[in-house]
Amino acid sequence: MEQQILHDKDQYPTDVIIFSHIGKAKNKWEKLFNLIDAEYPDFIKEWRYYNDGKSWLMKVQKKSKTIFWLSIIKNSFSITFYFPEKAEEKIFNSSIADELKEQFRNGKWYNKIRGLTITFNKLKDVEYAKTLIDIKLSIK
Repeated sequence: MEQQILHDKDQYPTDVIIFSHIGKAKNKWEKLFNLIDAEYPDFIKEWRYYNDGKSWLMKVQKKSKTIFWLSIIKNSFSITFYFPEKAEEKIFNSSIADELKEQFRNGKWYNKIRGLTITFNKLKDVEYAKTLIDIKLSIK
């Protein structure tokens, strides 16, 4: 997994700071958040500094349900979803990349959930994120 950045507790992650770190991934960032703003206007996006990881993370949620966690990494960004076992069939039958399905299949269990992380390297990753958001929203 890529090393997170944004470790300065006193430096809130503004767009200027974020874009200075993600470089060419800025177009993927804009595409992802344009999609979220258009299709999921009720999502809440909140940056918080977490002492356990000594880093800023964005938590994206709908009401009290966490949809994903976003972290800034060198020259990109990543989002991590946590899914229960009942999401397995939807994930494996989805159109996401096989390597993401394998990551989930082989992922470590944390209680009754497993993580699935997308690192944004190509525009197709935004489509995969949308698919996983929809799966997340379909799980009760």
